[in-house]
Amino acid sequence: KSHHNVGGLPEKMNLKLVEPLRELFKDEVRALGVELGMHPDFVKRHPFPGPGLAIRIPGEITKEKLEILRRADTVYLEEIRSAGLYDAIWQAFAVLLPVKTVGVMGDSRSYDYVCALRAVTSTDGMTADSYPFSHEFLSRVSTRIINEVRGINRVVYDVTSKPPGTIEWE
Repeated sequence: KSHHNVGGLPEKMNLKLVEPLRELFKDEVRALGVELGMHPDFVKRHPFPGPGLAIRIPGEITKEKLEILRRADTVYLEEIRSAGLYDAIWQAFAVLLPVKTVGVMGDSRSYDYVCALRAVTSTDGMTADSYPFSHEFLSRVSTRIINEVRGINRVVYDVTSKPPGTIEWE
């Protein structure tokens, strides 16, 4: 797996990269933010990958897939915030898998994408465990995503720890 946060700037930019916080881990950067008096919403914001949502769409990336993923991710994070769980979770996001499955929508069959949900707890991002959502919470999120996001007919929850897995899927 190549790491999406490593690589510096492209040579053609002809700029010098200055990274005074490069050696700090995420928890240390957050502690610094608190010391500097930064707003808690900014300091506690979940990590987001440099390549953006593209890292959460294994396989071919299209505008359609990006829009489907944006909508699913929005529903998921709305439910996490509504349940008062956002600050208890290190990172949470949806992944749009490159797999379509048969489902039933109304009175007809559907053939749509699978959405994986991921939420982890961690102190430093080096190790992580899946967040223990209740079955009721996961059912509510799944129902909302399937009913509100056209293009998804199945939702799964990733319970893999880090290690052996990683927090992001790519």
